[in-house]
Amino acid sequence: MRTIGISAKITSPSAVQYARYIAEDLSRRGLDVCFDEHTAAAMGGAAKCYLKADLGIHSDFLITFGGDGTLLALARHAPPDVPILGVNMGRLGFLTEVRVEEFPEMLERVLSGDFLVEPRVTLDVTVEGPGREDHHYRALNDAAINKSALARIIEMKVTVAGLFVSTFRADGLIVATPTGSTAYNLSAGGPIIYPTMGAVVITPICPHMLTNRPLVIPDELDVEIGIANPTDDQDIYLTIDGQEGLPVGVGDRICVKKSEHRVLLVQSPDKNYFDVLRNKLKWGES
Repeated sequence: MRTIGISAKITSPSAVQYARYIAEDLSRRGLDVCFDEHTAAAMGGAAKCYLKADLGIHSDFLITFGGDGTLLALARHAPPDVPILGVNMGRLGFLTEVRVEEFPEMLERVLSGDFLVEPRVTLDVTVEGPGREDHHYRALNDAAINKSALARIIEMKVTVAGLFVSTFRADGLIVATPTGSTAYNLSAGGPIIYPTMGAVVITPICPHMLTNRPLVIPDELDVEIGIANPTDDQDIYLTIDGQEGLPVGVGDRICVKKSEHRVLLVQSPDKNYFDVLRNKLKWGES
């Protein structure tokens, strides 16, 4: 391990300051340190930096300081062989399970090679349609279709592995990985899926029919979603991990399939997945 890539939540002064402190410590140990362009700018702009999408290419190990959003923004672009350690500088931090108080000890483990990683499935999401360029995204948590506040119910035709499933009439639809099952999917009434399971969950958002319940399928099966209702007065959006996306409409096809690229998340040695569920989500408490 020679080069450490660092990304911090730039709207958090404490995250930026701590990232600078850790970078200086790593440099004194003889390691090369680089940053994404936004973190470098927040630190004064004198550091070696790359585009966030390219940071993992130039790093042997990645560290994020912030919350789950900071990790997600970096993880979508990370190479499949570069581990990522998320340090929680915020209030919840489900993916960033290492608290800042625990980080110094965790850093020593990492530098000595004494750490475990857990591979997480990601999704390749493609948007195709007449008169538009194809758009390609990678999601660690989910791909979600939503309507604007004033739009009517969306009709979405869903097929799995080429087989018609149903036409969902709802406020939207979520296709989530096991990692993303505790995010938007959970808020919409979807199930919690153990993060290493080979599954994907399709969850309608506020469905018109109470029988339209979440559906768990093997992650080897491709999902295709088409907007079915032919109206022009709706604002419908596809969002990836809640952070990026584009408007979609009638005639567009949203194709979701398992990506060949996994994300390697560094695990805390002091807690397991169920510890995180109980402590962060208060799961199982009466």
